[in-house]
Amino acid sequence: MNTGPRTTATFRTSPGAALAALLGGGRRDARGLRVLVTGASGTFGRALCERLAALGAHVVGLDIAPGPDDRAEVLACDITDDDAVSGAVAEALARLGGLDLLINNAGIGGPAPAELPPGPEVRRQLDINLLGTWRVTAACVDALVASRGRVVMVSSRMAVMQLPLAAAYGASKRALVAYADALRLEIGTHVGVSCVYPSAVRSPIHDSTAAAGLSLEGMSRYEPLEGVVEAVLRAGLGHRVRRDLATTRRGAVELLLARHLPSLTDRIVARTLAGRVRSGAFDGAEPAAGVVRRHGGRP
Repeated sequence: MNTGPRTTATFRTSPGAALAALLGGGRRDARGLRVLVTGASGTFGRALCERLAALGAHVVGLDIAPGPDDRAEVLACDITDDDAVSGAVAEALARLGGLDLLINNAGIGGPAPAELPPGPEVRRQLDINLLGTWRVTAACVDALVASRGRVVMVSSRMAVMQLPLAAAYGASKRALVAYADALRLEIGTHVGVSCVYPSAVRSPIHDSTAAAGLSLEGMSRYEPLEGVVEAVLRAGLGHRVRRDLATTRRGAVELLLARHLPSLTDRIVARTLAGRVRSGAFDGAEPAAGVVRRHGGRP
């Protein structure tokens, strides 16, 4: 019977490494760890499943459209459907024999100017990014409490530093962090809850925004996928439970500024937006028509 992740690796290391582990450094041994990953067939999910499996973890994924070349066993599941989530999570836990780590990675983006009424695209983002995570987590709570496991929320830098013309994504990710905070207060005696804050990574999540003429190019600096994977692994496997983790040093600075000097970050983003408008980046993009008009259009 699998009673959870092995933790004996610390005792096979040097005294210095053991001290680092005691102070919160290093990672737990992932061999035998029972892991559930949502959005497992997407860019982040596939990479996470591959790394965790290589470390010896037993991984099962959930995705609305499992792919033929997925890196793990992936169950089809629409996380906006209450019944589908209940059934898929029960099946995943049965195959895993319990649960030590839940990685809430599923999420979508898309154009959503804050000045326009919320339509189907906004509701879809909120339902997947926030409520989908809530549904899956609630279905896993008993198993996580039993194993004294962990939950990792893949949030976004936009949870604290909003970008224009993408209000639904930023709002859903900020709400996701609020949900994580409430969850931590309720089950934190038995389950570690962490949030990871990637910036932009080149992936299909940006396709719908680019198709609407609202490309992130110039508004956000892209970062490597590997850094996101490493941050999620630190959150899930670290000896010490981390409340919040940035994925890069730049990201850590942005989080700090956004939380403690929000007026400064607002000015930086506003100035960047104005430069993008003047460059003609949003010409012809209907969702950005109001922004372009207020900035006087191109010079």
